[in-house]
Amino acid sequence: MDTKKLTFAIMMGALGTALFAVSYYLAPIAPSIAFDFSLIGVFVAGFYGGPTVGFITGLVAGILPGIMFGPLGTGGVFGLVGLPLGKALTGMTSGFISKGTKLGTKSHSSLLVIPSTFVAYIPEALFTWGYFVFLLQYATGTTVFLTILSKALIEIAIMSFIMAALFANKGFTRYLRSHFAQTN
Repeated sequence: MDTKKLTFAIMMGALGTALFAVSYYLAPIAPSIAFDFSLIGVFVAGFYGGPTVGFITGLVAGILPGIMFGPLGTGGVFGLVGLPLGKALTGMTSGFISKGTKLGTKSHSSLLVIPSTFVAYIPEALFTWGYFVFLLQYATGTTVFLTILSKALIEIAIMSFIMAALFANKGFTRYLRSHFAQTN
């Protein structure tokens, strides 16, 4: 991976971290529950930069949530490792989907990105379920997961429309495609 792609991954990870911090600290839904839009940076990186860039971005974007819900929350060290890995799976999957469907190169890409965003989240959703059931060994792991999944699906729905708007913006898409062409 070249320096330009690594810098882009870190910048999108920083964007994801900032979006998490804003929602967690300024707009909580309830104690320890807030909308988390950190995946916007991860989706941008994965869809435009490819699976490797998406994976690294997910790792970076997951550090602050990993700290907040890991050592500072109830997840301990597993949260510090698990949350970045979950977000990295989403970034990698969005990169593979983008490469496979050639998102951004077709006129209907902005419509395809909506279901693609949902599909890209599936590995993280499965990972999250395993995290709660097996790693944290919650007796109510599936119940906790379903609560988190419900909130996550609302977030993914909102982010899918944001991603569609970004893909519909020809200038934004051309800029990222020209500077961060998928070569990985």
